[in-house]
Amino acid sequence: MNFDDTPQEAAFRAEVRAWIQAHAPTEHRAELELAGYGQPPLRSGDVIAASKAWQKTKSLGGWACLHWPVEFGGRGASPIERVIWQQEEGAYAKLAGVFLIGQGMIAPTLMAYAHEPHKQRYLPPLASGEEIWCQLFSEPAAGSDLAGLRTRAERVAGDSSESGGDWVINGQKIWTSGAQYSDHGMVLVRTDPTAAKHDGLTMFFLDMKSPGIEIRPIKQVNGQSGFNEVYFTDVRVPDHQRLGAVGQGWRVSLTTLMNERMSIGAGMPTGFPEMLDFCRSFDTGNGLAIDDAAVRSKLATWAVRTSGLKYTAYRSISALSKGQTPGPENSIGKLVAGQTLQEIAAFALDLQGASGVLVDEGQASASARFQAMLLRSPATRIEGGTDEILRNIIAERVLGLPGDLRADRGLPFNQIPVRAR
Repeated sequence: MNFDDTPQEAAFRAEVRAWIQAHAPTEHRAELELAGYGQPPLRSGDVIAASKAWQKTKSLGGWACLHWPVEFGGRGASPIERVIWQQEEGAYAKLAGVFLIGQGMIAPTLMAYAHEPHKQRYLPPLASGEEIWCQLFSEPAAGSDLAGLRTRAERVAGDSSESGGDWVINGQKIWTSGAQYSDHGMVLVRTDPTAAKHDGLTMFFLDMKSPGIEIRPIKQVNGQSGFNEVYFTDVRVPDHQRLGAVGQGWRVSLTTLMNERMSIGAGMPTGFPEMLDFCRSFDTGNGLAIDDAAVRSKLATWAVRTSGLKYTAYRSISALSKGQTPGPENSIGKLVAGQTLQEIAAFALDLQGASGVLVDEGQASASARFQAMLLRSPATRIEGGTDEILRNIIAERVLGLPGDLRADRGLPFNQIPVRAR
């Protein structure tokens, strides 16, 4: 395959490069380039405000969510144009993190299942960065076994003339990324406890400022609070904010999950570029790290993996351009990237020796970049599906191996035995 630009692609790249040079928030460039994975992209100022400002600038220039239809705030760009934009945006792409869930996971679900007026209302401000969304899936007793969730929704008479009445939601979600600054959320709940656990679920979207919603940030080992607990107490949601049919929430969630694994797998850093630069400059006491044959062997392994992830992601983007739904093969990208990220961070700290325990950016080698990476990396192997779940998906849906035996298959949810508390 020839990855050189065609004349048309070269012209598009030049247009992108010129626009970014003219409009990018260059005042943040130095900070963004130094920020590593697990570190805040900005340490000065309000990162949410800066992210929204850059997204709004892109939207006004016609560069937001390039692959989306024009009517929803996109550009209708081709997959290769999307790739070119990502390559040229460079460090400024770190300001897009707060929009990853909304634009990469929830938007495809809204496009597939929301009523047309809702698409027109919610997708353009999502593309322009005016509104942020979160995804309310995991629960304390239903993380990897998402279909085992217990947050419930019951239908009640509506307060308005809208057909279908309202729903009242009670329960708890956990590990919700960005809930504390999100405007809206998409929530998967149980509406029929007498149905099998995959069949009694329904998907809704709601205003995160709705009465009855309580958000509690979770303090992480790295000192940040990206994840949250979210409690629902008699939260009312109108039926017209339902996505898909009642009881078909699992089918709707698969659209979200497949796009989630593509977004995370395609966008997750491996730490390899940072590791390569570090080895070129770090003196181990016996010369530069990169001069050591064992180190070069490790770097070669990670280089091959990183290249494979890159071109597998391009293949998935090409499939999307043909109207295909992201498939289970995207689980491979997240599985490999998460493992590689953790391996690289641990190896970098091994190279640093005793100084590897330092987390002060002013004292540690590489400005504590790998320390931050290591502290954040375990979450990458849990969020969006644990390694074990992804291996099952790959085994069953990619390789066609027999599925695991499941004792609760076909049982009504309210008859599934649970451990006594």
